Amino acid sequence: MVFKQFYLQCLSQASYLIGDEATQTAVVVDPRRDVDEYIEEADRYGLRIRHIFLTHFHADFVAGHLELRDCLGATIHLGSRARPEYPFVGMQDGAVLEFGTVRLQVLETPGHTPESISILLFDQARDAHRPHAVLTGDTLFVGDVGRPDLRASLGWSATDLGAMLYDSLRTKLMPLPPSTLVYPAHGAGSLCGKSLGKENVTTIGDELRSNYALQPMCKEDFIELVVADQPDAPQYFSYDAVLNAKERPLLEAVLDRELTPLIWEDVFDLTREGAQLLDVRDPDQFAQGHLPGAINVGLGGQYAIWSGTFLASDRPVVIVAPPARHKEAAMRLARIGFDNVEGYLAVATDSRPDLLARTERMQASDLAAAMTAGAAPLVLDVRTAREWRRARIAGSINIPLGQLLDRLDEIPRDRPIVVHCTSGYRSSIAVSVLRAHGFDWVMELKGGISAWEDAQLSVCDQSTQPAVM
Repeated sequence: MVFKQFYLQCLSQASYLIGDEATQTAVVVDPRRDVDEYIEEADRYGLRIRHIFLTHFHADFVAGHLELRDCLGATIHLGSRARPEYPFVGMQDGAVLEFGTVRLQVLETPGHTPESISILLFDQARDAHRPHAVLTGDTLFVGDVGRPDLRASLGWSATDLGAMLYDSLRTKLMPLPPSTLVYPAHGAGSLCGKSLGKENVTTIGDELRSNYALQPMCKEDFIELVVADQPDAPQYFSYDAVLNAKERPLLEAVLDRELTPLIWEDVFDLTREGAQLLDVRDPDQFAQGHLPGAINVGLGGQYAIWSGTFLASDRPVVIVAPPARHKEAAMRLARIGFDNVEGYLAVATDSRPDLLARTERMQASDLAAAMTAGAAPLVLDVRTAREWRRARIAGSINIPLGQLLDRLDEIPRDRPIVVHCTSGYRSSIAVSVLRAHGFDWVMELKGGISAWEDAQLSVCDQSTQPAVM
């Protein structure tokens, strides 16, 4: 048996290739949209990818099932409750796909989504009766379980899905042999749960011992526990969940259209017509000079998540990228279904310094001095509420970055604002968003709260009462 996990760090997403060399057959589970790596790995073992499984309609990325289907003629398999636009094989509870020594047996495990499945993997050359592993999709993670609240906009309540999740875990997954390996679809950093572990594999036994959601409790307590304190879900999650059930353009055709070089005049024409400017350089480069109105989401961080949070999927996008990285920027947008890139600025931004705006950045010591002056700036902390409670600058207010667009009217426009996060990645995004929405008196704390603490300036902790603006 061939088994390979592919882990995509920027989306905290895992996918899997399972193959049998004797029959030259392979399956890919939860592929991302750029599928070349799966094909190359299958070729290395002399395998042909004949089947694709989606454990559910993913909300945080666009899967590559259509790419593999059209490229290789592979068959798409989904849970029997799925209702996509394209042909598929519906897999009911207990359904089996077998080739050579490999046997895949489907467990219907609704809860994260109504159509969710998990897949038991048997290596029959070793043991035909005990599963080697279970691929749990977003039902069970390392240290966590899938959140049941992402389908509210599609008509499913978190209470109903939470009840399904409780039953799925306790009747389908928890009774498996403790030695069964657990391979989930996401790891730490994913917004599909609230406390995912950093490991990419676990066992049923380890999760029974340590996973908070698998401890003895009634269904009502479980639902309350798993729904509480979930991270903010970007708007594109609902968009992607629907898109994964639809026929759509293939990635290659999208990138062929999108990778269009643009000159200054093209960019200005497009922005006048409503195009969004996405500057994917790192925060230091962006601060030194950028096109007014550009949103800065650097390629070095959680690029897809924050781009999907602050860009509209139905408006064109123009990319400003470091040399030779425009294709990466467009492709990573396409991974979350943003196929609306019109092109990229093909000339260096510093060729027209007269067109550029700059971000004013304050040193920690200067901010500390300014906060004791008569007209002190407002300090806006865009980290998560949990980070803010743990350690914060006295007098700061907290609006987590994912909530910024919904809470703009809480931010005054008649006083200076200094924005910070931990080190500068999220604050650069926030400053660019505020500037794009007409906040002119905005600065950034250089180096974030890390620089503040390095300067041995005091912070408050969760025992301190929240600041009142």
